[in-house]
Amino acid sequence: MPILSREGVRGEVFHPDLDRAFDYIEQRRFTPRVALRSRQVACPRPAPVAVHHDRDVARQSVSRYVWRSDSAFVRSRGGRHRSCPPRRLGHVRDNIEVPTYRDEAVVLRTHKLGEADRIITMLSRHRGKIRGVAKGVRRTTSKFGARLEPFSHIDLQLAVGHTLDVITQVESLDAFGEPLSDDYPAYTAGQVMLETADRLVVEESEPALQHYLLLVAALRALTLGTSDGHRSPTLILDSYLLRALAVAGYAPSFSDCARCGIVGPHRAFSPALGGVVCERCRPAGAARPAPETLALLGALLEGRWGDTRQVLDRVAREASGMTAAFVA
Repeated sequence: MPILSREGVRGEVFHPDLDRAFDYIEQRRFTPRVALRSRQVACPRPAPVAVHHDRDVARQSVSRYVWRSDSAFVRSRGGRHRSCPPRRLGHVRDNIEVPTYRDEAVVLRTHKLGEADRIITMLSRHRGKIRGVAKGVRRTTSKFGARLEPFSHIDLQLAVGHTLDVITQVESLDAFGEPLSDDYPAYTAGQVMLETADRLVVEESEPALQHYLLLVAALRALTLGTSDGHRSPTLILDSYLLRALAVAGYAPSFSDCARCGIVGPHRAFSPALGGVVCERCRPAGAARPAPETLALLGALLEGRWGDTRQVLDRVAREASGMTAAFVA
């Protein structure tokens, strides 16, 4: 750094782009123009300049500001000095850091909000069902609007808001919507899954990890197939409905009596009583499905896809009807 005195500029000045010091420093005499106090540091006029010996470096004047102890600036203009008070900060709320959090979720449904926003309802891994506001996703210039459509499995970041959290970042994990849109039976089955998850998970911001994992696995089975190969969308939907009801506390019984607990197998099926019933507990009008149908329903409830390889259409239709009656 240059050392200022009444005799001129002495010392070495280092250039930021060079590794060695300048060889020569031009000496200029100057007369101080500002009377300094004991706690002031001045850059008087005319300002000293540092010039390289090969004259390739342009002359640069030193800033003419004086720092005072009371955090104000004194600037010299034509012999006059002006005090500049320190800059005032903005409102206190402008500097408050908004808390954020990240989570994985499946988009269940969306609602329009205003002219360009949407309210996104999601089933997340750690916080259950949550709702967030996506700003400007209905505009054509939106960066993550396509990732917030139903059937999207995403990793997102939200900022905590007063009523609804605000979605600030979205990353796609699985795009189930595109393959499902090409298969109408699979698409309708996926819509039923999303609506079922939305209905069964009632409380918001309450963890529902089993429902989340079950929904992701069901959507993946619709698009990529089960662990034992591809199955029809109807079988995958029936399996999801039965297992989702079991997670919610409404597990049906397909072997023992749902009322008295007598070990089965039994032939009568009553949706109102919770599954198969014995002859003593059998109500009037109870259905009598085929044994193959009850075995298929038990395999779908337990996720034994190996037992569903060769299923007759008649048995599959009867199992689907019994599942729909139990869910209703």
